[in-house]
Amino acid sequence: MFDKVKFKETVETILKVDYGKTIENAEEYEKYNGISKAIMELISDNWNATEKLYSNGKQAYYFSAEYLMGRALGNNLLNLGIYEEVKDTLKELNIDINNIEEIEEDAGLGNGGLGRLAACFMDSAATMNLPLTGYGIRYEYGIFEQKFEDGFQIERGDNWQRYGDPWSIRRTEDTVIVEFGDGKIKAIPYDMPIVGYNTKNINTLRLWKAESIEEFDFQLFNDQKYDESVKEKNRAEDISRVLYPNDSNEEGKMLRLKQQYFFVSASLKDLLRKYKSRFEKDFSKFSEYHAIQLNDTHPVVAIPELMRILVDEENIAWEEAWNIVENTFSYTNHTILAEALEQWDIELFKKVLPRIYEIVEEIDKRFILELKEKNYSHEKIEDMRIISNNTIKMAWLGIHGTHTINGVAQLHTDILKNKELKDWNKLYPEKFQNKTNGITPRRWIALCNRELTEMITELLGTEEWITDLSMLNKLEKYIDDEQVLKRLLAIKMEKKEELSDYIFKKEGIEIDPNSIFDIQIKRLHEYKRQLLNAFHVLDLYYRLKEDPNMDILPRTFIFGAKAAPGYFRAKGIIKYINEIAKLVNNDPDIDGKIKVLFVQNYNVSYAEKLFPAADISEQISTAGKEASGTGNMKFMLNGTSTLGTYDGANVEIVKEAGEENNFIFGARVEELEEIGGSYNPIEYYESVPGLKRVVDTLIDGTFDDGGTGMFKELYDSLTIGAHWHRADNYFIFRDFDQYREVHKKVDRAYRDRLDWARKCLKNIANAGKFSSDRTILEYGKEIWHIEAKKIQ
Repeated sequence: MFDKVKFKETVETILKVDYGKTIENAEEYEKYNGISKAIMELISDNWNATEKLYSNGKQAYYFSAEYLMGRALGNNLLNLGIYEEVKDTLKELNIDINNIEEIEEDAGLGNGGLGRLAACFMDSAATMNLPLTGYGIRYEYGIFEQKFEDGFQIERGDNWQRYGDPWSIRRTEDTVIVEFGDGKIKAIPYDMPIVGYNTKNINTLRLWKAESIEEFDFQLFNDQKYDESVKEKNRAEDISRVLYPNDSNEEGKMLRLKQQYFFVSASLKDLLRKYKSRFEKDFSKFSEYHAIQLNDTHPVVAIPELMRILVDEENIAWEEAWNIVENTFSYTNHTILAEALEQWDIELFKKVLPRIYEIVEEIDKRFILELKEKNYSHEKIEDMRIISNNTIKMAWLGIHGTHTINGVAQLHTDILKNKELKDWNKLYPEKFQNKTNGITPRRWIALCNRELTEMITELLGTEEWITDLSMLNKLEKYIDDEQVLKRLLAIKMEKKEELSDYIFKKEGIEIDPNSIFDIQIKRLHEYKRQLLNAFHVLDLYYRLKEDPNMDILPRTFIFGAKAAPGYFRAKGIIKYINEIAKLVNNDPDIDGKIKVLFVQNYNVSYAEKLFPAADISEQISTAGKEASGTGNMKFMLNGTSTLGTYDGANVEIVKEAGEENNFIFGARVEELEEIGGSYNPIEYYESVPGLKRVVDTLIDGTFDDGGTGMFKELYDSLTIGAHWHRADNYFIFRDFDQYREVHKKVDRAYRDRLDWARKCLKNIANAGKFSSDRTILEYGKEIWHIEAKKIQ
């Protein structure tokens, strides 16, 4: 039961103690911190009780380099079931909860789907009462704050802690020491509560901060060598300074490897310390009490690190230690792209982690013997061994050293098993599973789309669907209910108006909520084909210029994405789209028929406004390249049709909601495999009407890339290729005409408003499969073998 009087008193006390202020004269950020800390006090007993409840049985641990959590205040209030009570209490204090929520900085501790999936899993595990703890890095600065200057992406430090961090507790008493080839550093844990929905359970996300063992060298400081006196301190803190530092040179690569080893070593030492306090030196039960999920290859170095601890520090025989390791770890593969499968140069690895390299070398030798005993050929062994061609293949280590490997969508898993990892699947067929990704319904509808949530609850007569998304299929009976369909359209319009206001406030750009909102928001990568979208927008512009009376519905094309700082081509695509926006939006002849906008600093909070407002969900990756996607699921849950290829989880979305309620185009995986090396993009470039005209704008002076050569490089990548890939590697030219045609189909379909609403409702009603609650329960039952435990 929420105690309004006590809550007010707690907030007042915190403001007095922390800032020497009253509610009346406190700054907005001070009020935010006071309110957040009051919530922390409210949940502390249940947090401790949860830890105690879980401590006696088997627990799972999620090792991930990324956690893209989003704002905590609103989400925690929703999950605690006290959002409205706190809102009303704050109103009595003359505080607008919306203003307070806007103060909170997004903790940008992730770059995209990988990190957001980890966040959804943490929410779902707490809600489903599963004993899961997250481990990662407490980056001082997140991915980066993105600004556009003259259309170019500019990166600035993402100081997410500028107003403090009321949602984390520093646990100095649990500090551990991590050792590298060139020295030792401290790993300090910070614990963040993960509040379950409609449960008292509070799970934990433990993030490690790197600090120097010596604060500074007093003697050097006394000798007035000030920079040198803090050199070691800065070097240590660099490890947790920035998420994914630029690794275009050796120093950057070494820092990335140090980051990976730092958090897995600290996490394993943390687990082993707790285990030894209970079982002392008997490690035979370790895998009975610990299930560790490696989220992609970043934490795979945990495999040799646990071997090192068991063999070197605990004096366990190799075979016994390997048995413990193999039965403890499982590995999620998130990519089909060969170039994204992590590999480390041997010399660099040896320099940073000399003993770990020796362990990996021994693992590789024993694996070779295993393959020889199975009569594998020399060529096949070379393909599969963990160390080859002067590199360490982390994905191979992840497969060999774990008991389960899973893909993240059925198509992705099938491709892994039958193509990319077929040799491994043949060797270890019992290891491979599929776990289609999911999203948490709490943040991605209950929090960000209250109007739709209210309607669904009213129609279903219960709020239980928020923790059992399969109940949404009961909405099917309203598929021809005109009143419901009109209400759904009205809610969509309300969210579009909200987004329009938000964009005007953030970007200073007006967009028309009556236009079709066509949205592509995701990490910027060539295979995701933002460039295909851009070419279509430009083609539509040229066609409108030729025929001003062309009958099209007004359309607003919205992009949101960050390009990795060292990814030249991706940054070129951002600049190109911004050049197209400048051309289109400033042409009076267009008269508002189309508008183009690239939102700045796309993050979780921006996403919460974009997903509910979308009419079209752009999911246009080259077939067979997107492992799953989760943005597609967020759009679907909020009543948006997918315009996409038959790729990743799109395949399953279409299967659930029907192809007739979505807009599928483009070559499928089988077709692209058939085309293979015979693909000639120039044939399409020269024969598809309008294609050459838009592609040539990269080199004919239509747009200015500021002398960077970005646009010419993009043009060459499409028409000539590069030493590492063929021309038009992602089949943009091949799919362009079909993409244009499917957009015409959207235009026609949108005109029948009730039928469009049916498509939207059909998508919502069939989104049940894509809950991360379902995914996490599958992990718990089929991989981790853990049981739910609930505080009564």
